[in-house]
Formats: sequence, C-alpha cells, structure tokens
Amino acid sequence: MSQFFTDLWDSIFTPGTTPTLIRATHYSFAALLVTLVALSIATYNKHFFFLTAIAGCLWGTLTWFIGELEKLKEDMAKQNAPVTEEVKETVKEQEEVPDEPKTEEQKKND
Repeated sequence: MSQFFTDLWDSIFTPGTTPTLIRATHYSFAALLVTLVALSIATYNKHFFFLTAIAGCLWGTLTWFIGELEKLKEDMAKQNAPVTEEVKETVKEQEEVPDEPKTEEQKKND
C-alpha cells in the first residue's frame, strides 16, 4: 500500500498521466459514489440523488476520455514504428515503377 502512495507522489512530478494516477482517480470516484449513495439512502434527499447521477456521469466521461487518450497513444506509436521488411519492400516496388516519358526539353537538359 505504501508503494501505491509513493508512486502516486512520483506521478505528480511526471508529465502526462501514469497508471497510478488513473487508479487513484478511479478509487476517488468510487469512494465519492459510495458516500453519495449512502447519503441518498439515509436521507432520501433529492439533491443527493442528483449529485450521485452527476458524479456517475462525470466518472463515465472521464473513463471514456482516458480510453480515447490511450487509443491516440497507440496510434502515435504505430506511426513512429520502426521500418520493417514489409515497408522496405513496398518502397522498393514504388521505386521500380517507370517514370513518365521525358519530354524533348528534359532529354536536352540531361
């Protein structure tokens, strides 16, 4: 458990999001929802019902946004992927395509 808090403290000084920070966010929202549900049941106050719904929607939206960021990171990693043999063969095939016939001016310039 102390490792979690150490990682959480270190994530403050790390740019971007870390898995520990995301986990802490989920724990915080879970604790908030448990508290709001308990207060809703104990008081039957409509304000707690609305706050529970708002917090649930916010948590869902945040989870969706984190998922979209992960997809974006994966796409960026694919774009910066190292050149493979398949890519090299595709480039060679494109180089082998004959050029358009040269005009008379281009022949003179060569």
